Amino acid sequence: MTQHSNKPQFQGKVAIITGAGSGIGKATALKLANEGAHVALFDLVNDRISQTEAEINAQHEGAARAFDVDISDPARVEKAVLETVELFGGLDIVFANAGINGVSAPIEEIQVQDWQQIITTNLDGTFFTVKYALPHLKKRGGGSIIITSSINGNKRFSSFGMSAYSTSKAGQVAFAKMAALELAKFKIRVNVICPGAIATNIDQSTIKTDDLQDIIIPIEFPEGQQPLADGPGQPEHVADLVSFLASNASKHITGAEIVIDGAESLLS
Repeated sequence: MTQHSNKPQFQGKVAIITGAGSGIGKATALKLANEGAHVALFDLVNDRISQTEAEINAQHEGAARAFDVDISDPARVEKAVLETVELFGGLDIVFANAGINGVSAPIEEIQVQDWQQIITTNLDGTFFTVKYALPHLKKRGGGSIIITSSINGNKRFSSFGMSAYSTSKAGQVAFAKMAALELAKFKIRVNVICPGAIATNIDQSTIKTDDLQDIIIPIEFPEGQQPLADGPGQPEHVADLVSFLASNASKHITGAEIVIDGAESLLS
């Protein structure tokens, strides 16, 4: 008869979570910590990230540490990764989740600096996070990387004015698949998730210009945009998926692009 261990599935594991101060990042940090992981919370230090850190440590003393990281700055990412490994003794799981919506505008109206900010934060930030984590994952003999992309730019192209955002999100999928094949021999799995509308704070990073009305093509939906739910998905729904992809239950899954949107992209 097989004996099943009652120990938490991530006991002894260390996870880096970017954008950990709110939304999907916070929900995932809480879930992984509840399942035994030490979690490094990468975000711009503010009340939200401090609250996430305090909330986790109140339940699991010493399990969480917040790091002041702007993921568009490679030096700050590298420094935080090194400090994480020094503090917790290694690295097993990377959740490259941080990102911004940025400016929504017609292509000829979007400012070059606004385009570059979105690409640098979302796509370059993912690259920096993975790049600086890899030596430490290899030292552990393997690990799991999960990247948050979006249905926008991959399954749906009707978010008018979001050409920069959608380009960054499509780039993340290609990067994840390239990385999955390159890193397979090191037993490092790389998967990418594509959420639809999730109840988070990312809309706070959205700026819509007045010119958008000139390019929008109306789409008449049936009642509700997510057939499986009465409203947007919850961060905890995504956290459950990330936990699965970080765990041994998904040890034969790599290079996967997983949509989590309640069938929203099928409708739109």
